[in-house]
Amino acid sequence: MIQAILVFNNHGKPRLVRFYQRFPEEIQQQIVRETFHLVLKRDDNICNFLEGGSLIGGSDYKLIYRHYATLYFVFCVDSSESELGILDLIQVFVETLDKCFENVCELDLIFHMDKVHYILQEVVMGGMVLETNMNEIVAQIEAQNRLEKSESGGQ
Repeated sequence: MIQAILVFNNHGKPRLVRFYQRFPEEIQQQIVRETFHLVLKRDDNICNFLEGGSLIGGSDYKLIYRHYATLYFVFCVDSSESELGILDLIQVFVETLDKCFENVCELDLIFHMDKVHYILQEVVMGGMVLETNMNEIVAQIEAQNRLEKSESGGQ
């Protein structure tokens, strides 16, 4: 099961934080900091899987991440998840963001947080993977956009 999805920039500023396990706010912030430090100190040519930090569950959990431009996408998962499956899921999520925002960048995550969360909910809900087909995800997002336009246009 996915425990958390964290997206932060090269300086450790969180741009998307979604926990599927309840933690107090202070612990969540410590997890983000600890995760950033664990991921940042790794070379780009090293495997994208590592043991979870002490706050998120230690050896029972894994951090699976990908680094794109200025952003790190990190999924904190338990041992039941496939590392390669999660790497693929990260790729699908990023490609979907790319398609929806036409070359997604850090500012898109900041200024369109509601849309980013909606996209994430199409992919993962409650820590479980819902959809991995990018075309299906984009179709749902486009349907949602049409619905929003029709509701705002009718007023």
